[in-house]
Amino acid sequence: MPRYKLTIEYDGAPFTGWQSQAGGTSIQDVIERAVAIINGGASMVYGAGRTDAGVHALAQVAHVDLVKPWDPFKLRNALNGNMRAHPVSVLEAEEVQEDFHARFSATRRYYLYRILNRRAPPALERGKVWWLPVDLDSDAMHEAAQHLVGKHDFTTFRAAQCQANSPVKTLDRLDVARYGELIEIRADARSFLHNQVRSMVGSLRLVGEGKWTPWELKRALTAADRAACGPVAPPDGLYLLRVGYSSAEK
Repeated sequence: MPRYKLTIEYDGAPFTGWQSQAGGTSIQDVIERAVAIINGGASMVYGAGRTDAGVHALAQVAHVDLVKPWDPFKLRNALNGNMRAHPVSVLEAEEVQEDFHARFSATRRYYLYRILNRRAPPALERGKVWWLPVDLDSDAMHEAAQHLVGKHDFTTFRAAQCQANSPVKTLDRLDVARYGELIEIRADARSFLHNQVRSMVGSLRLVGEGKWTPWELKRALTAADRAACGPVAPPDGLYLLRVGYSSAEK
């Protein structure tokens, strides 16, 4: 059976998250229904990352096995035609080797978190940013973020229901930058714990408001205790930017 890699964009707001689950519609459900129409039957779609409810993606990656070969251009258009009712779009389809796996072949994930830092609430980007009307010190947030870069026990920033075997992860990048009213937080790593990015952002907010010093964020990390984490940031501002598959990619 030929295997295809799909690069996917979606608005996560209407969904229960990437992964199929009882009690709601997931992004995986929508794509698998679109696949079933052209495939003559069900076929599992495997994603590179299990984004939570409300989290968006600019370039999620998935793979699927089909019963017959498809021209990638026609496959992309056919899937998008079957998903017109949903804010999900296949940006690119390509045939790959049968040993390619969207999740296990990935070498890096790139996330972006967007904070709208102004007094007026968002109108056009409601549900696409975290609106914080209190002035934030983005320089202090960036300074504090550097304490989290590297290999650490991230228990403090791990959801209670996280299924990862170990809380130890290597965070390659955590940058905070301001662009006018918008604060962007970029996080890169081979893999992340459940809710890790949103947990880190929520704690960085406390630094930005002056409630924590950068040193206090480091102390929260070394505590290795979920109770030491600040309030978790909402999913609205979080985006899976892209997924890397080269062992040399940084």
